Amino acid sequence: MNLLTLLFRLPLMPLRGFIQLAELLAEEAEQEYYSPSAARHELEEAEQARASGRMSDEEVSQMEYDALGRMIRDPGGAPSQGGVTSEEG
Repeated sequence: MNLLTLLFRLPLMPLRGFIQLAELLAEEAEQEYYSPSAARHELEEAEQARASGRMSDEEVSQMEYDALGRMIRDPGGAPSQGGVTSEEG
């Protein structure tokens, strides 16, 4: 890298670092969102809410559907092999 190139890239280096940090945080958040442990925790909370009467059966059912849907889908949104699609009933 010559001196001229360094002078032009130097002001943008903090921005590049910030972008890399944002990409890393997004990747970590996505992994946590699709993790089976997060889905299990959400299912447990839904059952507790149903038992205490804070949520209706329809709301709990929707939460269960969403949590299980995240668990069987890859982060790209495509169903995994043998996954449930919205057309199946």
